[in-house]
Amino acid sequence: MTTVSTAAFRKLVANPVNLKLFLLKNLPMAYLAGIRIRKLTDQEAQVVIKYRYITKNPFRSIYFACLAMAAEMASGVLSMMHLYQAQPSVSMLVVGMEAEFSKKAVGTITFTCSDGEAIAAAVRVAQRTGQGSNLQAVSIGRDGKGEEVARFRITWSYKARATKA
Repeated sequence: MTTVSTAAFRKLVANPVNLKLFLLKNLPMAYLAGIRIRKLTDQEAQVVIKYRYITKNPFRSIYFACLAMAAEMASGVLSMMHLYQAQPSVSMLVVGMEAEFSKKAVGTITFTCSDGEAIAAAVRVAQRTGQGSNLQAVSIGRDGKGEEVARFRITWSYKARATKA
């Protein structure tokens, strides 16, 4: 993965209109839930979800499925960045997920995934070998006080697509 293509991807998602259109087209539930990308570097992504009418549960906190969407997006946007314009092309798929909830999720929750280097390496393995490559990425959700509310382990599968002859 070249720095040029990761920079081009970051520029694409940094544009609020482009990001909203992408979410509306490809991840409509994330769009409706108001999930936003706060930070994206080669190493780390931060994704934000807020307690709102559409994200609430009967216990006056953010519904766990909405938290899972934000956690998955934190690692998923890193994956997408490292796959952007990759040759050979590589597919990505969630094949597993584990979650731990440690505190009621209210207010604004920021999920951080710092596995960019490991994700890039897994993508390179899939490209080089043509075989599938799995990676477990960790997304940690913190509230406005910086206290951990949830920890997700998302297992991604990366596989190089067959080249067309």
